[in-house]
Amino acid sequence: MDPLTQGLLGASAVANTRMANAPRGAALGLGFLGGMAADLDVLIRSSSDPLLFLEFHRQFTHSLIFIPFGGLLCGLVLHALFAKRKGISRWQSILFCTLGYATHALLDACTTYGTQLFWPFSNERISWNVISIIDPLYTLPIAALLALSLGAKRQWLARIALAWVFAYPALGWYQRERAEDLGYQLAASRQHQVVSLSAKPSFANLLLWKVVYRTPEYFYVDAVRMGIRPKIIEGTAIAPLDIERDLPWLQQDSQQAADLERFRWFSQDYIALSANNPLQVIDLRYSLLPNETEALWGIELSPQHSEQHVQYFTQRRDTKTKTAKFWEMLLH
Repeated sequence: MDPLTQGLLGASAVANTRMANAPRGAALGLGFLGGMAADLDVLIRSSSDPLLFLEFHRQFTHSLIFIPFGGLLCGLVLHALFAKRKGISRWQSILFCTLGYATHALLDACTTYGTQLFWPFSNERISWNVISIIDPLYTLPIAALLALSLGAKRQWLARIALAWVFAYPALGWYQRERAEDLGYQLAASRQHQVVSLSAKPSFANLLLWKVVYRTPEYFYVDAVRMGIRPKIIEGTAIAPLDIERDLPWLQQDSQQAADLERFRWFSQDYIALSANNPLQVIDLRYSLLPNETEALWGIELSPQHSEQHVQYFTQRRDTKTKTAKFWEMLLH
């Protein structure tokens, strides 16, 4: 999720605990900063290896087993920086930061990106697909309720904020189940044999969903609008990446072959050859429009430099036109 939402969840966790004599505003600040801290892993990058950040973002800092260590580090640092001057004890600083830190990975797992909750025991990327990476309908009520709860005799509003923290993803789970059911119905109407199927919320809402299912031959990408009366917006199909067919020149023991497998793991095997460039492999999970196969990012290989790392790229074509189309799909 975005840093603001992460921080607000951390503050919400602290707001619903006993603070003894700790100043409420400072305590919530510790929870807020603790809630954001796990994303410091974005600083782990390499100028020579463009995929390094994909491996380490949402890795050890987001593991459930790392929560006590992350909370301890945050608490000690923030206690020295400001909490001590606010009259908060060292153990309170650690407690509030740990509560905030503990919310981070679980919220990330609610999105589609993938979070290594069980590192180092497993490198599986957990993604429950119940909320978009950015969703103001989730974030703004939490922010407003927490702000109001700072007033005298308004702490009960923090409990409503915490209820919203859980209620909105629960609604997302319900919508995801409906979207997946509709996806299976669509596949059956096409007489397709489904190998796997997933539904993911489109940007900033729980109404319009991207449904991707795989048959032995193709990925099929469609959008479904999950209102009172569900609506299918049919999309396109694309063949899954087949290395022997699509990249016959790629040497199995080369660096680029290893990087391709790293990207496959990151993308949870939702990869295909770009229709616009035969050297680009794309991540089908993310696109500007939920029924298209033009992905937001991917990797580019080079037959002439097989021992060098692949290049990571992002792309956004016809943004204005697609944004207008997105709103039309969402509202109608």
